[in-house]
Amino acid sequence: MFWILGFSAFAVFLGIAAVGFLVLIISFFMGEIFDFGDHSFEHHFDAGDGVSFMSGRVLSVFVTAFGSFGAIGTHLGYNIGLSTVMGLAGGLAFGGMIYLFASFLYGQQASTDASISELAGRKGQVSVAIPKGGVGQVRCMLGQTAVEKIARAKDGGEIPANSLVMIEEVVGDTIVVRKAE
Repeated sequence: MFWILGFSAFAVFLGIAAVGFLVLIISFFMGEIFDFGDHSFEHHFDAGDGVSFMSGRVLSVFVTAFGSFGAIGTHLGYNIGLSTVMGLAGGLAFGGMIYLFASFLYGQQASTDASISELAGRKGQVSVAIPKGGVGQVRCMLGQTAVEKIARAKDGGEIPANSLVMIEEVVGDTIVVRKAE
C-alpha cells in the first residue's frame, strides 16, 4: 500500500519515529532543544514551575512512540487508521510516563529558598571578628545550607572570630548577635 508520494505507511511511521528519536538524542546532549531564542523575547505570562506536557523531551518521546507504534501496526497488517490509533495510544502512554517520571524528579528537588528571617533564635559561629561598634560575619546553618551573613553585636562590643553566638534579630540583610552562653 503506497501512501504519500510513493512512501508506504510503514516508512512514514518509521520516519516520524526517527525524527522524534533524533530530537530526543539532540536534547540529551545539548539540553532542552526548544529553549533557544528566548534571550531577547519579552513576555508577560508565566508557565509555572515544574514539568510541562509541552516540554521538548516529553514531546519527542511522544513522537517517537507514535511513529514506532504506528509502524508496528502497519507491519502487523492493520490499516492506517488503526495504526494511527495505536500510535496515539503508544505516544500518550510513553509521553505520559516520561511526564510522570520528570514530575517525580522535579518534586524531589530540595528548595534552597530560605528566608533570612528564619535565622533569628539560631546559634552561629563568628567567621570574621566583629570589632567594637563595627560589623563582622557569622556562619550558621539554615536547614542543610551553611549561610554567612554580615553581623553586628547587640551590645556594640567586640566578638572574636570562632566565638559561638546567638542570633537575636534580623535587620535588613544584617543580623544582630550576642555571645552565646
